[in-house]
Amino acid sequence: MSSSLKDLRDFLFRGLMVESEAGQFQSAGIQVGAHIGQAEERLLSDAIAPFNLATRNRALEMGRLYVVLHCFENFIRAFIRETLEEKEGADWPDKLPARVKKYAEDRQKESMKDSWLEGEKADVLGFTDFGHLASIMVEKWSCFEGILPSQHWLKQRMDELEKCRHFIAHNRMLLPSEFQRIYMYISDWNRVVGL
Repeated sequence: MSSSLKDLRDFLFRGLMVESEAGQFQSAGIQVGAHIGQAEERLLSDAIAPFNLATRNRALEMGRLYVVLHCFENFIRAFIRETLEEKEGADWPDKLPARVKKYAEDRQKESMKDSWLEGEKADVLGFTDFGHLASIMVEKWSCFEGILPSQHWLKQRMDELEKCRHFIAHNRMLLPSEFQRIYMYISDWNRVVGL
């Protein structure tokens, strides 16, 4: 084995050894590598630094809501996908309500034209509007009735969350009472579906 190949092998082996021991160092209070949370916090701080303090504080408050709604909306999409696949089979997308399916497929086709914009483009549910999610569950109620309490319960929460979502998506500030309503509705949903 050549000297440079042996040096490379030894270097990689030492790196693997340090990596395997990093957990023990970290549990002993020794920082190994960059602290990701601090690095991300610094990047965010630098990006919003040019804006005034009041604007930054409102943005950070609304950012928490965005994160919660992002998780919730993507959970709902996965919940619909998994439930329909289980109840209707692998061809469940073909059985979506015609109006919703056409809307999503049209948006999906338009997205494919934007080759410069990368990201998830294969999932048809990703191209439905938030409001479509409730209508899918209502129209496919036989698949969801054993999980959700009632169509009224579903529609009420989803309709109000959709209105809040529009505020957040269009960068308008909500009042603290609306924050609590969002948290309450999502908590209700999580309790009902067993999250």
